[in-house]
Amino acid sequence: MNNRSSQTISILIWRSVGQAVIWALLAGFVLPFIYGLVHHYQEKHQHIQQLASLLTTSASTPDGADVVAEQVNVLLENEPSIQSIVFYSTSQPINDISQSLDDWKNALFADTVSFNHPVVSKYEDFESVRPNKPTSNQQLATDLSESMSTSSVTDESIRNTNRNNTLIGYINITMDVKVLRSHWFRSIIPLWLTTLLLTIISGIYIFRKLNWPVKDIEALNGVCGIIIKNAELEQLPIIPQRFNFQELTKIKKALAILFSRLQEAKQGYDTLAAFEQQLHNKDVSLDVQLHNFQSMITHELKTSLNAIVGGLQLLDYETLTREQKDAVEIISNGSDKLVLSLDHIIQLNQIQKGQIKIHNNEFNPLQLISDLLIKFEPIANQQGLALTSNIHHVDYSLYGDSAKIQQILSILVSNAIKFTPTGQVVITSQLTHFDKSNRWKISVKDTGIGIDSNHIDDIFNPFFQVDSSQTRQYEGSGVGLPVVKQMVQLMGATIEVDSTLGSGTQFTLTLVMPNQQQSRQQRLLNGLTIIYYYDQETGTLFNELEYLGATVICHQDVQQVMNEIRTQKVDMVMFAEDVLADKAELLAKLIRQHENEESVQRALLIYWYPQHQARYVDNFEYGLKAAGIDYCHSTTYEHKALSDLLKRWLVWI
Repeated sequence: MNNRSSQTISILIWRSVGQAVIWALLAGFVLPFIYGLVHHYQEKHQHIQQLASLLTTSASTPDGADVVAEQVNVLLENEPSIQSIVFYSTSQPINDISQSLDDWKNALFADTVSFNHPVVSKYEDFESVRPNKPTSNQQLATDLSESMSTSSVTDESIRNTNRNNTLIGYINITMDVKVLRSHWFRSIIPLWLTTLLLTIISGIYIFRKLNWPVKDIEALNGVCGIIIKNAELEQLPIIPQRFNFQELTKIKKALAILFSRLQEAKQGYDTLAAFEQQLHNKDVSLDVQLHNFQSMITHELKTSLNAIVGGLQLLDYETLTREQKDAVEIISNGSDKLVLSLDHIIQLNQIQKGQIKIHNNEFNPLQLISDLLIKFEPIANQQGLALTSNIHHVDYSLYGDSAKIQQILSILVSNAIKFTPTGQVVITSQLTHFDKSNRWKISVKDTGIGIDSNHIDDIFNPFFQVDSSQTRQYEGSGVGLPVVKQMVQLMGATIEVDSTLGSGTQFTLTLVMPNQQQSRQQRLLNGLTIIYYYDQETGTLFNELEYLGATVICHQDVQQVMNEIRTQKVDMVMFAEDVLADKAELLAKLIRQHENEESVQRALLIYWYPQHQARYVDNFEYGLKAAGIDYCHSTTYEHKALSDLLKRWLVWI
């Protein structure tokens, strides 16, 4: 992973070019300096070697003292790099180590360098009269002259001289390297200054060239910053471009195209959101109309059926003939079935509207099963069926809505008897105890006609009928199992179906209920007063709040809510999921204003929104919280999830 800190392109370019110029200057000055100084030192060394050879050649002749003296004077005057010239009189060779390998060290670091050059003669007597000590530069010619004059060299001796050369001494030349470096540096300064000036001019030119795209990049970066900071930007700012670089032109064009596409997508998204809201409003309107129509139809039918049942009850059964009694019995049975079907339809409608509440109480499961057997045993016996029960637990008290459980089991047992021509219907009850809850599993199994596996998922749909000759002979409106499914979901239970066509069906109801001590502890909202503000329907959340022990007051009018707050202590105000954000914001401002004016305890305000509007929460959450609403959350109906949320929020009360 790259942990380098981010930097701008302009800084990177300036830094890179600056580093390149610095390295170029170092390479252009240091390397030529070393090479040039060493080369100059080698040339001067070679020149002095040649001068030394000339001196030794002059000094090796008998009459060369004057010539040497003149040459030395000329060298000392015209060669400032020569520090001294000394003659050593000796007949022993001196080991002169070649310093050619150390030229660069001498040129850079040495102060002086000495060179020894041997002086030889072809005369034997010449070396016997040499002094044994070195002489100074000015005495060199005199020493050589005296040495040659005391040797008694004659023409005769010259003729008798050995042909071999004879070593008479060494000429030592000392070169002042510091002076050499100083003279070379003064001579090279103009060239260095010229090179430096050209380098600076070239760097400025390069910087100016690179500054062109940098300015365009900075302008593009500024526009990008404006786009990032303004999420609601509808018009792309003008991107200035002084130079038509192809790459930057393409980037500018791509940015304009992407921004245009984004605006088109945003417009499409807004249109889709508006259309979705229209569909939602239409759905709500259709649901309201459907519910009103169902309520009207069921009310009218129930009224007519009540008149029929009442009329049948007014008949004097003893005075009727046998044929009349049969007719009355047929009418009575049909009306009873129709009343039961209408009750199921009304109940299903109420569940969908959220008008059915959970009323938990303590009950005995064995007594509940016994009541079922007493109720349906005569009907089973009349059809020649055996209705039995298998109980796998001892007597125990449970805590739940016994009335709804009994209604669910009644529907299941009634259907089992209806669709079982021969055989038996068995009610099985199993009870499992846990630390904080009890799981009650109760099943109704028959040996009837069974259900095709393709239709098992459809039997819980309202008014569903399996289209076959085998099932059409059985009467039914198809609303019993949908009522069972809705009630099971309302209680947070589960129901499973296992069926084989022609062999029978088994419905298994599983309920998880708290034990008595735990149920009392879980009444989280016990003693709290909650105002539930809704628009059209209270919803199932209202039932959950009552289940948790709260005193819930429902109102649809803002003025009624404010009257409740003024007359009594209110701990929480909850806004139902069908309340629009604008209405909730207005009511929240009124509540907070009243609390500030009267200095009363601050109530906890919670706004619930439908789960399908979770993606729009950013559009209204800020305004709601600014108005004083404490929490905005999607609606939840599951006991534990709701309890966990309320526990976290109740710490502020």
